[in-house]
Formats: sequence, C-alpha cells, structure tokens
Amino acid sequence: MSPLRGFSLWRFLVVLLIQGTILGATYFALRSAAIQALALSNLNWGFAVLGASSLGLALFAAFSLVDPSTHQQPTQSDLDIGRVEENAVSSWLYSLLDRLEVGVVLATMDGEVLLTNRAMRDLFAMSDDEAQAASLPHLLRHYQFVELWRRSREKNVPQSLTAEVPQSKRFLRASVYPLVGSMHNQSLLLFEDVTELRRLETVRKDFVSNVSHELRTPITSLKALTESLQAGALEEPATAQRFLGHIETEVEALSELVDELLELARIESQQVPLQRVPVDPCELVQQSARRLKLQAERARLILDIDCEAGLPEIAADAPRIEQVLVNLIHNAIKFTPRGSIQVGAKRADEAVEFSVRDTGIGIAEEDLDRIFERFYKTNPARNKSGTGLGLAIAKHLVEAHGGHIRVESREGMGSRFYFTIPIAQ
Repeated sequence: MSPLRGFSLWRFLVVLLIQGTILGATYFALRSAAIQALALSNLNWGFAVLGASSLGLALFAAFSLVDPSTHQQPTQSDLDIGRVEENAVSSWLYSLLDRLEVGVVLATMDGEVLLTNRAMRDLFAMSDDEAQAASLPHLLRHYQFVELWRRSREKNVPQSLTAEVPQSKRFLRASVYPLVGSMHNQSLLLFEDVTELRRLETVRKDFVSNVSHELRTPITSLKALTESLQAGALEEPATAQRFLGHIETEVEALSELVDELLELARIESQQVPLQRVPVDPCELVQQSARRLKLQAERARLILDIDCEAGLPEIAADAPRIEQVLVNLIHNAIKFTPRGSIQVGAKRADEAVEFSVRDTGIGIAEEDLDRIFERFYKTNPARNKSGTGLGLAIAKHLVEAHGGHIRVESREGMGSRFYFTIPIAQ
C-alpha cells in the first residue's frame, strides 16, 4: 500500500525541516542587524508568529500535496498480499503446534473439532482416519476426558484430571480451558504425558515401603531378643548364647543394608571413581565362578563356564565387574532348586557380553520391567533373604562403564541375565 494515502508524515517532516532552517537563519540575521534598538521581547514574539506560520505551512503541505487518487480503496493486489501474509502466519502456527510434545485440541461448545496437532496421534495411539474425527467424543474415545470437557463447558471454568489411555497405555494429564473474547464459544484442551512421572511416583512409594519393611524386621527381632534377655534369659547361659547369636545375625543384616544403601547412593551420584584398565574377560568370569563354586556345590548345582576364546580386553574396573558377576551368580544359586548355572562371555560388536544363565524358577513377565529397581523383589513371600539392592547396584555399575544390562526369563523355565562392557581401545 502507498505511504502517501491521507496524511504524509515524511512530507510534513521535510517541509518543517526546510522552513525551520530558514526560520533559524532569519532569526540570527535579525539579532546581528542594525535594528538593535528593537526590543528583544518584540523579536521573540515575531519569531513565535513566524514559527507558527511555518508549522501551518508544513501541515498544509503534508495534507494537500497528495495525489487524490491515493485515497482509493485497497486494490485486489493489496488484498492478495494480505492473504499471503495470513496464510504464512497460519502455516507457521500449525508447524509450531505439530512440534509440541503436548497434545492440543481446539473445539467449539458443540464439540466440533477445529484443530488438533500431531502429538494427539501418539498420545492416543490414533490412526490417520481416527485423527480426522470431526467431533470431540469420536476423537478422544475416552469418557473421562469427554466428561471433563462437558463439565468445563457447563461451569465455564478450567478443569483438569489425570487418567490412563487404554489404547496407548499412557497416563495423560488433561486440562480444559474455556476461551474468552472473540473465541468465547470455544475450548482449548491440552494433554500432557505423565507416564514417567507416575512410574517414578510408584517407585518412590515402593522404595519407602520396602525400606520400612527391611528395617522393621530386624529391629522387631532385636527388640524381642533384648526383652527376653532382660526378662531372665541372661540367667540361662545356653539360651543367652543362642539369643546373642540371633542378635549378631540381625545386626549384620542391618549393617549390610546400610552399607548397600550408602554404596548405591554413591554410585548413583557418581562419587565412586572407577579405575578402568584393560582386563581379560575370561579371567573375570573364572574368578567370579571360583568364589561361588563351593556354594553351588552345597546347593547341588552344576556351575559351568563358557568363555569364548580370543576375546579382546575390556576397559573396566575389575573388582566392580566381578561384583556384578558374583551378584548375578549368587541370585542364580538362590533361585535354582535344581539343575545348572552357566557363566559365560562372548564378543558383541565393540563390546564383550557377559551372561549368567540358570534353570531356576524364572521371573514373571510383569516383574521383568522392574527387576532392577531398588528393593524390588519378585515374590516377597518366597524371597525373604537379601536386601533387594543387588541388581540395582549391578545396573548402575554396568552403566557407569558405558554398558547395558538386560534379562530374559520365563516363569518356571529359568532366567538369563546379560550385560555388555566396551572393549579397551
């Protein structure tokens, strides 16, 4: 559009600048002329009149020296440019919405869907056809979220709730905001994935519960033994010695629990320095198996070693990796009533894979995702010994070496724990 339509600011400024220059020159000429007898006040008054006249001329030029044709209505070309700019803004807005990880829906008071973004498809596990649904109930397919929108529409206040979406198996926090102004007949719905937050909250609650349980058992036992000794058991040497033996066992269990908690906290906060040097993988396997060979024989289990020949050295803190292997072998012995345990190592791309396979009771499918959590026990009724921290410590030690630890298991058919450690460069 032309800048000369109506009042022309630039023309006004140009005329004012020219006349201001002339006015200034005239004023200083009069001051230095031979009419010094003229009173200064009269000169200032005359200058003010001259300045007002110049301002009027400038305004007249700004309004009058304009082509009348410029007062016409916007042309079709102007309108086309406006549409292009509007389309560019809309394209930018849609592109921005599609990059958000939060699901966005804009709906009318009647439930007509005006806008959605790409995140909605992932959060609700929608197909392409389902994502094109015209009505809100057909789009969401979840009665709790639809009722939330209706409640917000009726009360005209924001509403929110958290619920699980069966299709995607995710927990979503939904918020509905009635809009105001020119969009007062519309509502904005936002959906945020809080699945990981829900999982962490569950882990936290389980951690507090498990710590309380692990501490309560030995403390209750110690209290009962102490009360028995005070009630007269000290007068019976044989009974007193037996009770003192039980007290020692419980104190050792508490000490082990505290030590493992402190060690896990140090490992998680990366306060445990690793002395990583080139290490022979087969030597680690053999050393770990030797430490638990006698325990396997007492359980009448066969402990085999299967280490691939010619393996490259790994960059590892040998005592820490041996600690991981010993923990896995010990668990295999504990949960294998009969059969065998095989400890091995083999090449896996740029790493060495260690594994411990048993023929024990196995792990239920619902427990596999949580087996490496602190204090988590697959079957507390059968698994009363141990602190439940061994696998959590093993996981953090392996990851501190740049590796990964996994488990494969079927209930009643044994388990296979395996982890990788990068080879030494």
